Amino acid sequence: MIGTLDLKHAVIQAPMAGTSTPALAAAVCEAGGLGSVALGALDVSAAAKAIAQTAALTGQPFAVNLFCHAPARRDPRREAAWLERLRPEFQRFGAEPPATLSEIYQSFRVNDPMLRLLIDLRPQVISFHFGLPEAAQLQALRGTGAVLLATATSLPEGRAIAAAGLDGIVAQGWQAGGHRGTFDPEAADARLDTLALVRQLAGIGLPLIAAGAIMTRDDARAAIAAGAVAVQCGTAFLQAPEAATSAAHRAAMASGETVITRAISGRLARGMANRFTAIDGADAPDYPVAYDAGKALNAAALATGETGWGAFWAGTGAAQAVARPAAQTVAALSP
Repeated sequence: MIGTLDLKHAVIQAPMAGTSTPALAAAVCEAGGLGSVALGALDVSAAAKAIAQTAALTGQPFAVNLFCHAPARRDPRREAAWLERLRPEFQRFGAEPPATLSEIYQSFRVNDPMLRLLIDLRPQVISFHFGLPEAAQLQALRGTGAVLLATATSLPEGRAIAAAGLDGIVAQGWQAGGHRGTFDPEAADARLDTLALVRQLAGIGLPLIAAGAIMTRDDARAAIAAGAVAVQCGTAFLQAPEAATSAAHRAAMASGETVITRAISGRLARGMANRFTAIDGADAPDYPVAYDAGKALNAAALATGETGWGAFWAGTGAAQAVARPAAQTVAALSP
């Protein structure tokens, strides 16, 4: 049990902003797993629509996921310097970088309208990435009866989740695709692999969900043997027809070559190696301000037919992802 839900040995679909869809979440739920709806990159109106669409497709419990990053530290000089760094890349596509950048994703920690939406709609599972909500937000969400989860990449983060009274921990190993869920992006990262992290967090006493490099039933069984009660998979679902993964993203996964970069978004994230990931992102502005520039550059490239500047987030098992309906992936991975 995790909170009020029996998720023992369940396959949980990771909430992948930009590629997961209500159809994917519902398909996973209908197959006996737990589907997830990514709300971190959505405004309240779009979030309400995504939740409604998912609820219309399944009567099973599903999860929603929020970003709890610290609001960006705005630095006009750094942002201008980054745009100048990217200017030659824009110009190769006959474009100019934007004059200014915006904080394109609002942290849940300062998003009262999103909190009210969740209180009204009462999703059965709510998970958090990049940290934890404010204490008052957590108290309000506990009142809905939702199971509350959060991502940890280290023992201190796991202890913080337990101290905040949440119901479970998503143990995100270094191999996982997409953004690292670190609470403090400037802190040292031990880069623990999934099984090592699960073992390290086991003493905390909360149910653990292993995330990262779960591509086969054997991977899932190894995670359960290490101490997890369930597994969370993202990359394994990227080739599913229900996912919104672009054709270029799907094709890029065949190489299996992934790298960690902060050049695209301003936070460390694992994706398929391409021309954007080759750029040194050390001087990029804070997340998600840098992502505004990254999306603009990708749009300029796509306008000319160039796909090598996309954020093709995926884990180290990318080449193992199978193009099949999501329900078949749930069955194939269930331990």
